[in-house]
Amino acid sequence: EVQLVESGGGLVQAGGSLRLSCAASGFTFDRYAIGWFRQAPGKEREGVSCISSSDGSTTYADSVKGRFTISSDNAKNTVYLQMNSLKPGGTAVYSCATRVSCGSGWSNPYYGVDYWGKGTQVTVSS
Repeated sequence: EVQLVESGGGLVQAGGSLRLSCAASGFTFDRYAIGWFRQAPGKEREGVSCISSSDGSTTYADSVKGRFTISSDNAKNTVYLQMNSLKPGGTAVYSCATRVSCGSGWSNPYYGVDYWGKGTQVTVSS
């Protein structure tokens, strides 16, 4: 059974940092890419970042470039999202998902995603 379990969310003040984890099981980890997505209240889900577990290549949404860093520990089947300089607009449920790749269209949550985690809440206070 494929499982993706997110952790590390919480309440943080604007300007602060959090590190999210996505622990994966039930599939061959290094054959997939893992994407982080977020959904703010009343808004569409959007792609935040993506990492290819096979070669470590990464990509980011423009809104988080320079502030967020995605990484992977293949020995632990875990992907991390280090979030620095958080903004109130970053309040959302953050979820990880498996993707075939981080190529074109990686940020589209409605296409090319096989499995989703349940998500972890991040609240950024101003």
